[in-house]
Amino acid sequence: MRRIAFLWVGLAIACAALGAAAAFETRASRLQAIKSVGIVSAIGEEMSLTQAGLTGLGNTGQSVSISAWGLDEMIVQQATRLLSGRFRVEAVSYRRAAFAAIRDSAVAPVNLLRSDPFKELVRSDVTPQGLDAYIVITRAKSKLGNGRNVDGVGFAEYRTLFANYGLIHALYEVRVIDGKTFDVIEKRAAAPLDNTGTMRIAGPSGQIDDTFDGQASSERLRAAIAELVTRSLPVTLGDMHLIDGQ
Repeated sequence: MRRIAFLWVGLAIACAALGAAAAFETRASRLQAIKSVGIVSAIGEEMSLTQAGLTGLGNTGQSVSISAWGLDEMIVQQATRLLSGRFRVEAVSYRRAAFAAIRDSAVAPVNLLRSDPFKELVRSDVTPQGLDAYIVITRAKSKLGNGRNVDGVGFAEYRTLFANYGLIHALYEVRVIDGKTFDVIEKRAAAPLDNTGTMRIAGPSGQIDDTFDGQASSERLRAAIAELVTRSLPVTLGDMHLIDGQ
């Protein structure tokens, strides 16, 4: 009986491995077939201001408009440069507010069995239709400190008994959505750039000194957020095998 049990376990593992290999082959072949893409970006219209740690337990999060920063326009421009070596990138129109309004990340494990909420938006809100695929870049979510959720672009102040820390973040995820079937071919959340800071977060972020005041008008803050995106986007697209040579 023990030998039979081991055989069944071995067979299950082998079947799982074959299924994973087949899924990877299918995903790779579908990516290979893509010639034309459109890029949608909806992460940068507002910035959250968060307090966490010992003195932040009772505070509610705030947000301020940063639409004047043109962060989404910058993301589209950078993604176009990165992807144009492999794909024909065409300009698309879409309601950015509709994409930004979806706050529950379908990349999170708890949501893997749900229908991806961006599929229908690409079908109904993006023009022109008919491209091979659409690259959709939207906010991602992470935990900070005492368990408070943060998402998208933000500035967080984390207080302990002995020190205060400032953290900026630009959390986003990228989907490749088939332009004919609207299936999600690939999706990935941008990973942390490094893990050397005192505070760690699951996405592009950086610890900053107390010369930042957290105000949306700060040019240094805008530049620091933009740097997080420009450093992380090539890595994320490379991890998704969307850039030649990656």
